[in-house]
Formats: sequence, structure tokens, C-alpha cells
Amino acid sequence: MNLPLDSVMLLSVVNTNLRDRYESLDAFCQAEDVNKEDLINRLKAIDYIYDPKKNQFK
Repeated sequence: MNLPLDSVMLLSVVNTNLRDRYESLDAFCQAEDVNKEDLINRLKAIDYIYDPKKNQFK
């Protein structure tokens, strides 16, 4: 998957996919061939942390 470079757009794309298509961040990253640590760090830079209970970055 080609993820957006803009962090806010990235957040939107990832959370939408987590809500609509994947039961976890691990499932999303594996299916879309996304580096989990890079994704977490990019969103952490704009103060968003993954919440596994809600399956979203918030």
C-alpha cells in the first residue's frame, strides 16, 4: 500500500482501514506490507498512539 506522506492523511487512511477492514494493527501491517514500527513512529510524531482495545490511533 502506498501510504500518504502527510501525517494527518496517514492517520485518516490507517484508522479507516483499521475500522473497516482489519481487526488489528498487526493484521493491517501484514496484509498491506507496512512496516509497523515506522508507522507507529510517524503517527507518534503527531501525538497519536495505537489503542488496541479500540483498534485505532488516538
